[in-house]
Amino acid sequence: MRMLINVPETVVADALRGMAAAHPELTVDVERRVVVRRDAPVAGKVALVSGGGSGHEPLHGGFVGPGMLAAACPGEVFTSPVPDQMVRAAAAVDSGAGVLFVVKNYTGDVLNFDMAAELAEDEGVRVARVLVDDDVAVTDSLYTAGRRGTGGTLFVEKIAGAAAEEGAPLERVEAVARRVNERCRSFGVALSACTTPAKGSPTFDLPEGELELGIGIHGEPGRERRPMMTSREIADFAVDAVVEDLRPSGPVIALVNGMGATPLLELYGFNAEVQRVLGERGVPVARTLVGNYVTSLDMAGCSVTLCEVDEELLRLWDAPVETPALRWGR
Repeated sequence: MRMLINVPETVVADALRGMAAAHPELTVDVERRVVVRRDAPVAGKVALVSGGGSGHEPLHGGFVGPGMLAAACPGEVFTSPVPDQMVRAAAAVDSGAGVLFVVKNYTGDVLNFDMAAELAEDEGVRVARVLVDDDVAVTDSLYTAGRRGTGGTLFVEKIAGAAAEEGAPLERVEAVARRVNERCRSFGVALSACTTPAKGSPTFDLPEGELELGIGIHGEPGRERRPMMTSREIADFAVDAVVEDLRPSGPVIALVNGMGATPLLELYGFNAEVQRVLGERGVPVARTLVGNYVTSLDMAGCSVTLCEVDEELLRLWDAPVETPALRWGR
């Protein structure tokens, strides 16, 4: 196993210590596993809280800061955080205006965030919940009932986070988050399997010269396996799958996301093909984001997420954001 780690048992704690040292604008509780923007709670503003298994960085801790999340709860690698983490996060960031939990549709995350919401409400915190289920590859998977939550999570956290930053009430922030999720669709492709520190070997078998179309961010199976395809062929398949399901009637924001081990040289080349397909399908692109944002450890591959936007959603996307992994407009 070739990994830049000490031992698998401390990999998350070590990463959190490194995050704390690199980002003094965050308060990182390594022992209790909570990442909070240092100025929280912000008076009069709704606080967004999200989280999930580690290994998908920069999701979620890298999106904590003004204009996005107020707090994030990192679990063990590919394992949901526990309700106590979420309750601590909610208590740390609640200003009295309420907290919105942003939850990816994975069984463990859903159950634990639901339990945390009940516990937080018992402590006097108003909590709303939004489920992200944007992956069009499969209807059910090893870890979900319904569609998986993937790249659309970034759009929900950014756009709803901007609404909260503007001082919108909890009901409005929740409605914006739901509208964004309804307008997001994603499709992922794996060129290689990922390796978890605890296992020390690939999490699934992907034979030489093959790829998996519709992979999940934990290595869950997709729609089918095929012999290796060109960037052009992958873009045709992935974008068509997204567009056929979303059926956008207006402009979209496109996220071309790396799964962790795909260099930017390849991602930008793939983005050129994504833009070509969207142009051929008559889908106008308002904004594009390229890079590693919702990853799967060292998996080689990519995903495409499209979010159909109107004037308000585009304005909220463009609003200032200042987090370790996403920042503009300040």
